[in-house]
Amino acid sequence: MSVVRLRQATKESVSGLPRAFWWLWTSTLVNRLGGFVATFLAMYLTVGRGYSAMFAGLVGALHGLGGAVSAVVSGVLTDRLGRRPTLLVSQLSTAVTVAVLGFVQDPVAIAVVACLVGMTSNASRPAVQAMIADIVAPEDRVRAFSLNYWAINLGFAVSAAAAGLIARHGYLTLFLADAGMTLLCAVIVFARLPESRPERGAAVAGENAAGAATDPPEPEVGLGTVLRDRRFMAVVALSFLIATLIQQAFVALPVAMGTDGLSSTDFGVAIATNGVLIVAVQIPVTRFIEHRDPAPLLIASALLTGAGFGLTAFAGSVGMYALAVAVWTLGEVINSPTQMGLVARLSPTHGRGRYQGMYSLSWSLASLIAPLAGGAVIDRFGADTLWAASAVVGGVAAAGYAALGRAMRSGSGVEDSGGSGVEGSGVRSSGGEGSGGGGSEGKGSGVGAGAAEVG
Repeated sequence: MSVVRLRQATKESVSGLPRAFWWLWTSTLVNRLGGFVATFLAMYLTVGRGYSAMFAGLVGALHGLGGAVSAVVSGVLTDRLGRRPTLLVSQLSTAVTVAVLGFVQDPVAIAVVACLVGMTSNASRPAVQAMIADIVAPEDRVRAFSLNYWAINLGFAVSAAAAGLIARHGYLTLFLADAGMTLLCAVIVFARLPESRPERGAAVAGENAAGAATDPPEPEVGLGTVLRDRRFMAVVALSFLIATLIQQAFVALPVAMGTDGLSSTDFGVAIATNGVLIVAVQIPVTRFIEHRDPAPLLIASALLTGAGFGLTAFAGSVGMYALAVAVWTLGEVINSPTQMGLVARLSPTHGRGRYQGMYSLSWSLASLIAPLAGGAVIDRFGADTLWAASAVVGGVAAAGYAALGRAMRSGSGVEDSGGSGVEGSGVRSSGGEGSGGGGSEGKGSGVGAGAAEVG
C-alpha cells in the first residue's frame, strides 16, 4: 500500500466521529496505559507473594464474582441513572480499591479486596458501551467500537511492557500507578463527557412534531426481557466460551511461564505481543470485515483462538510463547469487532445498559470460572492438559457460531423475543441501521486484565 493510500485509509478510519467519542476514546487510552495490576496480579501473587496457582485462581475467581454482580447492577444503573454518573462512581471507587490492594498482605484481605476491585472496575463497561452507541451514528458504530478497542490494546501493549520493568523495583508501584491513571480517567469523564442517555418521551415527541411516521413505542426493557431474547443469549453464551480462553492468557499463562523459569519481564514481553499485534492490524482488519457476513468470521476467530492456546503446550521459550500469543490474537482481532456488531444489532435503544450488562456478564463469569479451572488443572494435571482443553473449547465455540449463523439465516431455531427489532434474515454486519446498543468487551476482567479498564 502506498503512503498516499495508507494516509487516506487512516483518514477514513477516524473521520466523521463526534468529539464526545474522542474524549471517551482518550479516557479509555489513559486508563489502559495505567492497567498494570490487571496484567500482573497472578504473577504478583505466585512469584511476588509465594502463593500457589490455586490461590491465584481463587483470587481471580473472586474478582470475577465481583464483576459478575456489578455487570448486571451497573447495566440497570446505566439505564436508570445515566452513563456519566455510573462511569464516575466506577472509576473513583476502582482507584481506591486498586490502591488498597497494593497494601494488604493477609490472604483473606487480598481475596476480599480483589473481589471489590472486580466489582468496581467492571461497573464501567456497560456505561462505556452504551455511551458509544448513544453518541455514534449506527453506520459508524462498528468502526467506533473497533477504535475504542484499539485504544484499549494500544494502552495495554505499552503498560504490559512497562509493568514488567516496573515490577522489578516493587509491585506496590504498579498498584499506585494504576490507581492514579484511573483517577485521571475519571477527571476526563467529569470535565469533558456530557450525559448521553436517550430520553424516550422527548425522542418520540420530536418525531411526531415533525410529522414523520413513527414506529410503535419501544416496550419497557427489564432483565427478564434480556433473558428471554434467545438469539442475544446465544451470543452471550458463545462470548463466554471465547472469554474463558482469553482469560487464561492472564491467569494460567503467567503461572505456566513462571513454572518454566521465566520472569515477569519475560511474561511482559510475550503478552505485549497481543497488544502490539492488535494495534498494528485491528483497524485494517475491521475495514475489511465490517460489511461481511460475520458467521464465518466468528467461526474462524474461535478456531484461531483455540489453536493459539493449544500451541502454548509446545512453548518453552519467550519466542515460542509470543508466537502462540500471536495466533490467538488473530482470532481476537477478528472476533472483537464482529461480535460487537452483532451485539449492537440485538440491543434495543432504551435497554442498552441492561443488554450491555448481560454481555459484560459473559466476561465476568469467565473471569470467575477460568481462574479456578486453570489453576486447578495446572496444579493437578499440568499446563499441557489445560492448553489441550483450550483447543477443544475453541472448536466447540466454532460449532456454536456455525449453528447460530444457520439459525439466524433461516429465521428459526433461535428466535428474538427481546423486542430488538432485528429481522431474522441472516447474520449481517451492524454497519447499517440497527436497534442500537454496543459491545466492546475489552481485555478480560479477571485477575489478568481489566482491573481498571474503561471499555
